[in-house]
Amino acid sequence: MDPLIARLGLALAIGLLVGLERGWRERDAPDRSRTAGIRTFGISGLLGGILAALAEALDAVSVLVAGFIAFAAIFAWYKAREAAHDQDFSVTSVMAGLGVFALGALCVAGDYRVACAGGAALAAVLASREVLHGLLRRLTWIELRSALILAVMTAIVLPLLPNRTMDPWGGFNPWEVWFLTVLMASISFAGYVAVRALGTTRGLLVSSLVGAIVSSTAVTVALARNATSSSNPLPLAGAASLAAMISSLRVCVVVLIIQPSVFVPAGIPAIAAAFAFAACGAFLLVRVGGDQKGGGLTRNPFELGPLLLFALLFAVVSTASAALAGQFGGRGLLASSALAGTFDVDVSVLSALRLVRHSVPVETVGQAVLAALAANATGRVSLAVVAGPVRFWLPLAVATLIAAAAGYCAMVLLATF
Repeated sequence: MDPLIARLGLALAIGLLVGLERGWRERDAPDRSRTAGIRTFGISGLLGGILAALAEALDAVSVLVAGFIAFAAIFAWYKAREAAHDQDFSVTSVMAGLGVFALGALCVAGDYRVACAGGAALAAVLASREVLHGLLRRLTWIELRSALILAVMTAIVLPLLPNRTMDPWGGFNPWEVWFLTVLMASISFAGYVAVRALGTTRGLLVSSLVGAIVSSTAVTVALARNATSSSNPLPLAGAASLAAMISSLRVCVVVLIIQPSVFVPAGIPAIAAAFAFAACGAFLLVRVGGDQKGGGLTRNPFELGPLLLFALLFAVVSTASAALAGQFGGRGLLASSALAGTFDVDVSVLSALRLVRHSVPVETVGQAVLAALAANATGRVSLAVVAGPVRFWLPLAVATLIAAAAGYCAMVLLATF
């Protein structure tokens, strides 16, 4: 088969695909009352392909340019008459028609695979009107601003940063520090938006689990403060245990994304500890007599101030970890991971994972990740002791000890096999 015929067929198919979506929306309209339907969009894609073929055959790109301008003028004029009749101010169909024409031309004059992908994407966006409008109505300004900040930090700032180490120990790479910082914030922001899209839930269990996506330490402190005025702090301690479970599982996800080779020495003990936290939390929650609410435990996870602080801490800890690992070996890495994990487990874990590239053994990095988790769990219990009553922090401390024992047993079993 002539390749040109196949490409023109793809151009026609793109137009028919988009026209199918447009025509379905207007399927109840009277015949001849609409400017463009499935046939018109199909012809538009085919016309773009034909003009592109003529432009190549005559070696005159002006043919395609003039054809596109003429098509845009005719299509827009007819849509303007229709809009005036229906008092419709939407320009979506006009833009869809221009897109179909351009994609049809791309099928012939460019990469037909890109054109097919663009046609599918165009049809998907047009078909997602209700979903996108519903999401827009539920989206708050703070969440929109956070998404815009994320886009700027990823698409503008990240490419400008140098991708090389800037210190003698090979620990501080501005591009890697910022990339991993944005990655952690994106994971938290995705969980936050997912919960907002599914609806507002004020129950103790869901609010604690969602808050732990952002910070299990913050959730523990908030629950400890609520426990001071609660007649039954046990369910609050159970919710704090489940928040600790989420923290451990989140670290496992980060390890899988950043450095999968560390998952066996670090992830399996962390999962064992997470199961222990889950069992203890479920046991404590079962003992609750009534439904208790836990409001105000979630917050926007992508705020600029905490993000910059995270990046600063990450840069300092990364440099210190590399320097200590180079000077003292594995013991220096374990010490720095435990110290940093007391304040922020994400900073410590990411700093340790980066050292795999610098010839640090995988087992040593795995032990550093576990040390960060243990230090962070100890820090949570310490804050609970300061902020909450004994009936809150004592069950949480017991759950933490059980989780630590489960993680240690898993680590010993791994060493045995």
